[in-house]
Amino acid sequence: MNGNPKNATAQAARTRFKGSFIAEGTILVVFLVLFVASAIFVRGFFTPHNLSNLVRQASINGVIALGMTFVIVSAGIDLSVGSSVGFAGMLAALMMTRFGMGIFPAVLIGLIGGTLVGLVNGIVVFDGKVPPFIATLGSMTVVRGVIMLISGARMVSGLPRSFTNFAQLTVLGVPSLVLVWFSAAIVAGFIMRKTVFGRNIYAMGSNPEAARLSGINLRLNYYGIYAFSALMSSIAGIMLTMRLANALPTAGNGYELDAIAACVIGGASLNGAEGTIVGTVIGAMLMATLRNSGTLLGIDPFVLQILIGALIVVAVLIDQVQKHKQ
Repeated sequence: MNGNPKNATAQAARTRFKGSFIAEGTILVVFLVLFVASAIFVRGFFTPHNLSNLVRQASINGVIALGMTFVIVSAGIDLSVGSSVGFAGMLAALMMTRFGMGIFPAVLIGLIGGTLVGLVNGIVVFDGKVPPFIATLGSMTVVRGVIMLISGARMVSGLPRSFTNFAQLTVLGVPSLVLVWFSAAIVAGFIMRKTVFGRNIYAMGSNPEAARLSGINLRLNYYGIYAFSALMSSIAGIMLTMRLANALPTAGNGYELDAIAACVIGGASLNGAEGTIVGTVIGAMLMATLRNSGTLLGIDPFVLQILIGALIVVAVLIDQVQKHKQ
């Protein structure tokens, strides 16, 4: 075994980029076909109001999916992201309404609280040797219980108008929440493509034992991966609280499935070492467009759920078929 860490990360980089442009190009074509078809055949789709609503809806799931991409590329899974969304939003709301804190310190506490959930996940996964599925399933349940406890299972309203108004702002016609999403995507993309941490994620997803032998500090990287996932979910939780103008104890329920779907549809492999931020962004937009078009067409939301589930299965099947051909 070669002890040079550069060899392991270089091999992981080759695995990462092999076919990445093809995968991104394919999902982009599918998205564009769906978008154009919706614009032509779905009445009311291609209007400023609807398009603004569509990207606002996509932005929250899109931010969560950015963090999920890090976890999936490392060959893990994070089922606690929905609870982190609710926890961060509820913490920030309680700080502002119950304790009279200003917006900035309240939001900061919400982000820190949510990120700590991810740090605990990383500790349990690496130090406790608990499979990511079980570790994050447990934290999902625990954190949701904490939310119910601190909120009394009640909605928290009466948030400052200057806080909630942010979700309605636009800059040069672009909704503020979308700007937050794209800014986070640029940062996440830079981390994955240009930093040692990003290269380590792919190396760990490809072969964690080889990554360890090559000198990669698995402990710190696992901590960082799950903490980053929780931070993105916490940001999404603040965004959701702004958009709803209140904090719900059930906020974020089921969001983990949408985040996983955006990553998988965008080309990330549940086997690890494959996936890009660009693909995830396109995947989130595709899902939002599908839901929005279906709603305008009057399609039963349960039917839409079936279609999205089938889309996930097809994406995974294609990934498996490609791997067997290699």
